[in-house]
Amino acid sequence: MLPPIDEAHLTERAPGFSVTPDGGMICVLVPGLQMPPGLSVAAADLLLRLSPGYPDVPPDMWWFSPAVHRRDGSVIRATEVEENYFGRVWQRWSRHLEPGQWRSGIDSLESYLALVHSELRTAAMAQAA
Repeated sequence: MLPPIDEAHLTERAPGFSVTPDGGMICVLVPGLQMPPGLSVAAADLLLRLSPGYPDVPPDMWWFSPAVHRRDGSVIRATEVEENYFGRVWQRWSRHLEPGQWRSGIDSLESYLALVHSELRTAAMAQAA
């Protein structure tokens, strides 16, 4: 269900990942994604819900279980919604790519996961206002 480049990247960088169809979406579960210091958990499972048009249609948003918060208690923007998938509660990180930011045929889950990691580092470094 995933392009070979994504399968290869996940096999190398996300041991134990799984791909499952759900409600017309392609769901990629990355278990135990390591979090940067400054967040409430050391690791959390990451869920990506990809449109059936992926990789021509860019990914949109991602989810963590358990929820990820800042250690200082300040809110991470656009993470307040919880959704249920696969019998679990997931914290939605509402992040959307700008038009033209996703380059079909060039970008892949490797570049999208780099964005996830960048957002995590930003969240971990931000201080309460």
